[in-house]
Amino acid sequence: MLLPKGTTVAVADGEKLNLFRNTGDEAHPALTAMSEPEIDSVNKGSGASHQSSSANPDDSQSAEDGFAGGIADMLNKRVLDGEISDLVIIAAPRTLGELRKSYHKKLSEVLRGEISKDLTGHAVHDIEKAIAAA
Repeated sequence: MLLPKGTTVAVADGEKLNLFRNTGDEAHPALTAMSEPEIDSVNKGSGASHQSSSANPDDSQSAEDGFAGGIADMLNKRVLDGEISDLVIIAAPRTLGELRKSYHKKLSEVLRGEISKDLTGHAVHDIEKAIAAA
């Protein structure tokens, strides 16, 4: 995948989000870490309408889904505010599914690609390699 200079790369799972910006060129990306954003968990993941019971404790999954909803809200806001003009999302498969439910139309327009893979906590080199292979 070619990555235009200035592209924001969001790497997420149900508990953590890292943002990077491509400071290299399109064919040879160089990801630079951005400041860690404040994420407000929201109750709009698939667990929001699910009732937990002692027979089916699902609180951690609901929390992860809510965190994914918070990530989507933050990314939507940054796209609408003009802070993000190109975006790539790399997320654990379940988190990516939750994110997709909350994409704003404008976010979909600037989305250059998605990679369904959990790379949170991995080295920047691993993330760059996954993008190059996509």
